[in-house]
Amino acid sequence: MNILIKPIISEKMQAVSEKYNRYGFIVDRKATKSQIKYAIEDIYGVRVDKINTLIQRGRATTRNTKAGVIHGQQNTVKKAIVFVNKEDKIDIYSSI
Repeated sequence: MNILIKPIISEKMQAVSEKYNRYGFIVDRKATKSQIKYAIEDIYGVRVDKINTLIQRGRATTRNTKAGVIHGQQNTVKKAIVFVNKEDKIDIYSSI
């Protein structure tokens, strides 16, 4: 089971990571905090102090097209905010 799907790369998350040393990842919905911790420590070689997780529900979307109104649903994702030790840093851009 691949626990880490992708890192969250946005201006807001980049500002938080520089200021507070926290990093965001989109993870598998069934992953637990301990599994996420071991995966991040194994892949990036850092010490994880704490992890906060949240499940972001997919919202309903509507588009008007020539064929009529199309209704859809975005995917529900689980996010993990990882608090890394003060001495450690994660270089997310090196793995891109």
